[in-house]
Amino acid sequence: MTTTAARTTGETPTTADRTRQAGVTLALVVCVVGSLVGSGVLGGTGVADASGGAFAADSSLLTPAGTAFSIWSVVYAGLVAYVVVQWLPDRAASARHRAIGWLAAASLVLNALWLAAALQGFLWTSVAVIVVLLAVLVEIVKRLTRHPGPDGLVERVAVDGAFGLYLGWVSVAVVANIAASSADDGQARTGTVAVVVSVLALVLVAAVAAVWAGRYGARVAVALAQSWGLAWVAVNRLSGEPESVPVGVVAVAAAIVPLAAVAVVRRRAVTPKEQA
Repeated sequence: MTTTAARTTGETPTTADRTRQAGVTLALVVCVVGSLVGSGVLGGTGVADASGGAFAADSSLLTPAGTAFSIWSVVYAGLVAYVVVQWLPDRAASARHRAIGWLAAASLVLNALWLAAALQGFLWTSVAVIVVLLAVLVEIVKRLTRHPGPDGLVERVAVDGAFGLYLGWVSVAVVANIAASSADDGQARTGTVAVVVSVLALVLVAAVAAVWAGRYGARVAVALAQSWGLAWVAVNRLSGEPESVPVGVVAVAAAIVPLAAVAVVRRRAVTPKEQA
């Protein structure tokens, strides 16, 4: 196993390190302001009511129930914690934080850009932004896996946990975003084609979740966020509008996959040690 000492560094932070830390902090400010505007806290129309209700709970078969979006408060809290942690003396010059710092800043700015595009009604622009955001988050988690952090709750929660939840939620949100944009363009929200496409999208999300569990260390935070989003898609389809039992049932099954995949991967990782 990698020791704690090997995961941290006694190097003196360079000017580049300090610039990176400041850049990440500034990006967080941009993200928080954007989220306050997007939620309507600072006045004006929130995302749910923007673009003629394109992102409302009944906009498509892949839109989660409104409660699902409460996960953002947890994600933002985690990102704030990450920004604080990256200023800690033993993190400033660590290979891990050097590897993800500017990508983390990019993810925060992309979040704000997504909100701006959505509020202005540029739905397909918002799709392009969230796809890029997803790619950035995948790379962050990949680098976190490549550079294990120091042992302890702080790093696991504030860094791995924060970006795990962020990635897991965005991986569900991206398909909801595409579905909402398609519906706004006039594609049927219901009917056989809509149901088939939605089911295939849910199967794809579940398959991706299983692959990520194997590749990126069976991260519970990623799986929790994916299962959360998929479960609320199921709730919305089985008890909300537009109703679709087939999509709801598949969403229930898909919601089980991320956590099940993590459990299986972790079980396989532990078993050889127990047999040795």
